[in-house]
Amino acid sequence: MRRLLRLLFYQYPRVSLTAFLLLAIAYWNCLPDPLFKDPTSLVLEARDGQLLSARIASDGQWRFPRRDSLPERFVRALVEFEDRRFFRHPGIDPIGLARALRQNGDEGRSVSGGSTLSMQGIRLARKGKRRSLWQKVIEMVLASRLELTHSKSDILALYAAHAPFGGNVVGLDAAAWRYYAKSPQLLSWGEAATLAVLPNSPALIHPGRNRDALLAKRNRLLDRLVQSGTIDAITAELGRAEPLPERPHPLPNEAPHLLNRAKTEYFRNQAKANSRLRST
Repeated sequence: MRRLLRLLFYQYPRVSLTAFLLLAIAYWNCLPDPLFKDPTSLVLEARDGQLLSARIASDGQWRFPRRDSLPERFVRALVEFEDRRFFRHPGIDPIGLARALRQNGDEGRSVSGGSTLSMQGIRLARKGKRRSLWQKVIEMVLASRLELTHSKSDILALYAAHAPFGGNVVGLDAAAWRYYAKSPQLLSWGEAATLAVLPNSPALIHPGRNRDALLAKRNRLLDRLVQSGTIDAITAELGRAEPLPERPHPLPNEAPHLLNRAKTEYFRNQAKANSRLRST
């Protein structure tokens, strides 16, 4: 290998430089723009940000437009559950990958993928791709590229806006309103922990099924938040006492005439990129 590299870089410098530049260009342009092209729900908010009404996206999903920021409780719960070193790694976590390989070897089957939140966001964007070692490598490359031009908060916002939360509920905003009838900013620690574990197993939210498994996952996360010093034992105990959502709530339907008018005007002007509308 050393002889081959020496041959390439010393005897054929132009070829080596050209190959390097081509690889660099391919790497820089490998990330789709935009990363997600899914349709979003048309959302109408009051002047103070309160949800007035919404219409389901054209693909039949409740998927609200992405917000620039996320509630701190959800961020802390999500990072603790999915990717503890999220704010320290460059999109790939070698420690997490090594741990996943060891766990899979001990179990004799795949029980952990070692994917970071950046890699999971890439997987959500590349929907329909089979899980394989080659696809994992592609996710790692794209995740490292994502980290070069997106802040950590932006990556979290992208993930939270497109993560599956069961049924036709996609994204944190829609999940908070459908399961708790409130804005994500008002979620309690118990509610934030429930929604943090849900994208990992979205089928657990099905009413009347898998309740014990979802409850156990949420409570284990609350315990981990205590161990990490994020919350105290009393807060965790209050969170464990909170009931799980029984069934999806209907979304608010205030000022439907205004939403219908906005929908007509919005789709007339396809150049508008945001389907979150703020009324006066």
